[in-house]
Amino acid sequence: MASSATSYDWEMRSTSPAPSVYSMTDSLIRASFRHEFGRGINNYSDVYRLPADDEEFERLDKQHIMFMEVMGKYPPPMDEVLAESPDHIKSAVDLGCGSGSWILDVARDYPDCSAVAVDLVPMQVRYMPPNCRSEVDDINLGLQHFYGAYDVAHARLVSSGVRDYKGFVDHIARVLRPGGLIILAEFDFSAYNRRKIKIVPGHPDAQRCWIGRWMNLAHEAVEQMGGEPDAANHLRRWVGENDAFEDIVYRTFWFQTSAFKKGNDPETIRQNAIGQVMRDDILAFLRSGRPLLLGSGIDEAIVNEVEENARRELLEARTPSYILVENVYARKKWTA
Repeated sequence: MASSATSYDWEMRSTSPAPSVYSMTDSLIRASFRHEFGRGINNYSDVYRLPADDEEFERLDKQHIMFMEVMGKYPPPMDEVLAESPDHIKSAVDLGCGSGSWILDVARDYPDCSAVAVDLVPMQVRYMPPNCRSEVDDINLGLQHFYGAYDVAHARLVSSGVRDYKGFVDHIARVLRPGGLIILAEFDFSAYNRRKIKIVPGHPDAQRCWIGRWMNLAHEAVEQMGGEPDAANHLRRWVGENDAFEDIVYRTFWFQTSAFKKGNDPETIRQNAIGQVMRDDILAFLRSGRPLLLGSGIDEAIVNEVEENARRELLEARTPSYILVENVYARKKWTA
């Protein structure tokens, strides 16, 4: 874990309602983390219980590359939205930035744009682009201090740490300037069988698909801790119900959990290659999820059993299953 603040541009919002920020110091950096079940956990939110340590950031960096390969780097309106303007400096914010891979790409690809990374812990990046800064903040406290400040607002896989995701979408609508772009991507803490049917508790596949059982435990834990594990399934409706948005695009992406497909045609080879990356991501996620599962009160013996069998299932690639990622992007209307 990086310990020096001298190479970073970090800010942190105070606990007061005012939009004040103050500089990060070594003591504040240390205060940002605590260790639970062998992993570094943020010290500011009781909702988000996944790690914020080097191992997790490495997982998220690799996941980002996989998402770019499958989903594309940016949605098509990005270039237009962040094109230089004589009216103001364009700006983008990544809400719940994790390792910061996405917002760092934005800062590099759009050097005239102001890029802001927001998360519960400071970004662990030693050399930040000059147009990028990191802020420590809990988005559950509200985004009023960001209203009208950004042209692009991005959030990816943050539902486990957001208490009111619909309210979060409504806040983003006010964060964006007219013509701005919202980009959301979430998964629903579920696995799907070969027929792409969700493996929920009580479904026959829940007994023979261990990754499905592990995801059900994670779903239960996220819900218990106050997050919204099913937010992915409502993104399209929540954005569509907000009168601020137009040109709404909804996309789904099915990721194999392993390289289980048979065949040598180019598409099968490509899907299996992506499946191998997703397999490795889930294997790391099994480790990352231990503080979440154990912290929610699930018995350690159960966690150990399901985790070990899920790991073996993924490595053997004998049980076909999928992860569904749901993505919505839309423009904020130019006029109310």
